[in-house]
Amino acid sequence: MPSVFHDARERLKSLGKLSGISATVIESLSRPRSTLCSSLPVLMDDGSTQYFDAYRCQYSSHLGPCKGGIRFHPNVSQDEVQALALWMTIKCAVVDLPFGGGKGGVNVDPKTLSRMELERLSRSYMRAMADFIGPDKDIPAPDVYTNARIMGWMRDEFEVIKRHKQPAVITGKPVNLGGSLGREEATGRGAFLVTEFLRSKEGKAPEDIRVAVQGFGNAGYNVAKLLFDAGYKIIAISDSKGAICDAAGLDVDKVKSFKDKDRSFDSDYCKSSVCESETHKSISHEELLALDVELLVPAALENAITIKNVNNIKAKWITEVANGPISAAADEILHARGTVIIPDVLANSGGVIVSYFEWVQNKAGYPWSLDEVRTRLQAVLKMSFDEMWQYQHQSENTSLRTAAYAKALSKLEQVIKMRGTKEYFANTEN
Repeated sequence: MPSVFHDARERLKSLGKLSGISATVIESLSRPRSTLCSSLPVLMDDGSTQYFDAYRCQYSSHLGPCKGGIRFHPNVSQDEVQALALWMTIKCAVVDLPFGGGKGGVNVDPKTLSRMELERLSRSYMRAMADFIGPDKDIPAPDVYTNARIMGWMRDEFEVIKRHKQPAVITGKPVNLGGSLGREEATGRGAFLVTEFLRSKEGKAPEDIRVAVQGFGNAGYNVAKLLFDAGYKIIAISDSKGAICDAAGLDVDKVKSFKDKDRSFDSDYCKSSVCESETHKSISHEELLALDVELLVPAALENAITIKNVNNIKAKWITEVANGPISAAADEILHARGTVIIPDVLANSGGVIVSYFEWVQNKAGYPWSLDEVRTRLQAVLKMSFDEMWQYQHQSENTSLRTAAYAKALSKLEQVIKMRGTKEYFANTEN
């Protein structure tokens, strides 16, 4: 399997060079500051102890404490976590947050765990990482197959260890444990908002836009729901087991209800799949990606579109809700073809933006209303999108991804140069 981190670094270097960023700065951003690897012992319900590989990467703290989610997934590795932390570094700079990039994860299939085993795993992760993270050092959040309840367990375990309340140590918590209103929907709402900004710029009507959504977790569902409510025609949806398609359009709420019908008492994870529906045609993941639609929304995992299947992609627009769903090589081909891609570092930034809002509320001890959260989220994304759009249209043959990286790397470059670089000390800096 190709290295996701290698691909992320190569993209950093190529886009940094296109943006005129100092080689010294790119080199400093080409490696993580630190990564902690741990083996988590977890007491299982049958009395045995199992061990799970766990990671936490603090990639960069140039702009502030590190920020990034924790995922529970069987594909989690050090390579993946470091790539995700690099992208988070860029993402925070793109939307002007005072955070650096971080990421964490556990190599586990959480669907095989009972609720008590899931709690023990969550607390074991926090015990392993308690000296590595902190509200002014590194602030985790939910990611793939983690949720508010798991963040609540982790906050509680951290406070047991430190012996005092620290609500700002983690974001994406339950609201009654210091979480922010609007955090659960934030990633999907952010992706919806930037898609709406693109639609407005392109002068299209929602009802003329057919959409395929790959991935129906928290982010995938929320963006699909908001697009559906706004009048877009959702013709295909997939989850980890398969996909369904209906040229006449899918009712997102009905698909969600069907998928949730078998959510058992013993698990936080749904056992049903959208592809088990007898009402709609079942298709494969690859068939969904290759559908002739106006908008494709990859909202699952990285490398969904690579050099192997890029020539099958027919979508005119792509909103990257997942992190790194398009490989660097495939991205170049799609850009040359004229496909408009809203890059992940902007498209899925709603989650970290509202996590920042939650952190601020915890620090201040003053909760915000849902309307205030949504209004502030839209304002941040609108400013960032307009900056990307303007940069793209002022530069020849530039993608929105290049524009996003140019802004982020320029901001990071300013901070790094203030600390002193080879060019400064050699008196060759412009």
